[in-house]
Amino acid sequence: MVYTHKHPALLVIGVIFLAIGFLTAGGMLDGLIATIGARKYIGEMIWLGYILGAISLLVGLWHLFGTHREGNLDYYLSTIAGAAFIMLVAMVIRWYVAPFVATLSKAMGPVMGDKYLHQVLGLNYVVLGILAGIIIVNTIGVPKWAQNGVRLSRLGLKTGVILLGTLYSLAELQQLGKLSVALIGFFVLGSVGLVLLLGRMRGLPNNMTGVLSAGMGVCGVSATVAAAPVVKARAIDIAYTIGTILLWGVGCMFLFPIIGHMLDMGFVQFGAWAGTGILNSAQVAGAALAYQPDGIETLKVAEIFNITRVLFLPIIVLWLALWFVRREDNGERVNIGQVIVQKFPLFVLGFILMFALSSTGIFAPPQHYKGKYFDNNIPESKLLKPEEAALLKAELPKVQREDRKAALLRLIDNRKIMSREDDAVIRGLNNAKVLSKQANKLLKKAHKAVRHTAGKIKAFRQWITLLFAFGLTGLGMQITMAAIRQAGGQPLVVGGIVGTLKAVLSLIVILLFVHETI
Repeated sequence: MVYTHKHPALLVIGVIFLAIGFLTAGGMLDGLIATIGARKYIGEMIWLGYILGAISLLVGLWHLFGTHREGNLDYYLSTIAGAAFIMLVAMVIRWYVAPFVATLSKAMGPVMGDKYLHQVLGLNYVVLGILAGIIIVNTIGVPKWAQNGVRLSRLGLKTGVILLGTLYSLAELQQLGKLSVALIGFFVLGSVGLVLLLGRMRGLPNNMTGVLSAGMGVCGVSATVAAAPVVKARAIDIAYTIGTILLWGVGCMFLFPIIGHMLDMGFVQFGAWAGTGILNSAQVAGAALAYQPDGIETLKVAEIFNITRVLFLPIIVLWLALWFVRREDNGERVNIGQVIVQKFPLFVLGFILMFALSSTGIFAPPQHYKGKYFDNNIPESKLLKPEEAALLKAELPKVQREDRKAALLRLIDNRKIMSREDDAVIRGLNNAKVLSKQANKLLKKAHKAVRHTAGKIKAFRQWITLLFAFGLTGLGMQITMAAIRQAGGQPLVVGGIVGTLKAVLSLIVILLFVHETI
């Protein structure tokens, strides 16, 4: 069978990407970019526009004018058209649509402190990409020339999960107390088990139940993607899981801070609750900042609990592999070793390998946290200027808390932040907004000078972003309305029951056992 279609579409896509790169490099899109707030993507628009444009143009010429015969060359080059089609949709959303939505929501005023509407509802490039894919497949449909390449989207997701391992290290484990590990372990494993039980009781297919259990038990997209191959999940199963997590997270972002204040929870208590009960990482951070907008103590605890869930990912994938084999084989006795070898996904092993390498310091210093590490051995050019230090000194009387005043004094005297502890206090002072805008900008400048992100981690993070944009947009192109109707609302019901139980029970446990130290 010959897969390549003689069609000019890939050629046209190549021209569009090259035009984006050329116009952006020449400054001809500066007005549009400034209006929608997309300046941070300028570099990406240029280099990615040129690279994708050149590849699409060359392969597109071969598609249109070449002689195609059955074989590996025909098969693999035929996928370029679909991949380029996905990337065009994904990048238009990432570069233009998502920033425009963010700018519009910001203009409508702040929601929950400094979080804006697009963050609360999760209207980022990931969600918008999935929606765009769904709209395309249910309106104009995926063109025949692109269909073979659209299937590549899952490869992008798997590769993204592997690279996620580079963002974490054993430094996260060193920050975790025994209680936090026990709490997360109990609620992660308990949530997975409960979804599997309810899914069987309510007659959900095994693949839907399996992927939903990973998403509800561990953490959003990465867990969902990691579990999908193990339980042979369909695109609709993955989409339902992500949708359930996002909907649940939106409600939690509003309700958790209200309940936390009603119960007069401490910062550590609330951070532990948010990190345990809310699934999406961005929404965990949103709830923590909504609860404590004038500091980062809550956010730090919530992040630690949230990271712990990621570290349980390999255990959950192995559990689901064994569960799925037993269910599919009608409960027959299975060889655990054989299942591990045959069913455990290689890309999850890749995640574990990357995590292990990251902990050695090969990508960043071994003590890094999500690629960032503290280092105040900075050059003179990054120190605060004398007049900037003088401005901060003039605003010193506005600071009431003694720890903040002491940290600010050390910053003024040395013109740089002197320790990790001072850095955390300065970040809290900045969040408190007790100083002027100009002074707060200087606090941010001082923080950025001592908190570094390794160059390799920056590159990995950018590739992870692009891979997830590609994979999830392509995933959306495989979800039809017929499949959504067929799935029904049962996944949302099961997810809602488990999410509610996790939130309530974790709140009770945290109120009983978690105090202001962990």
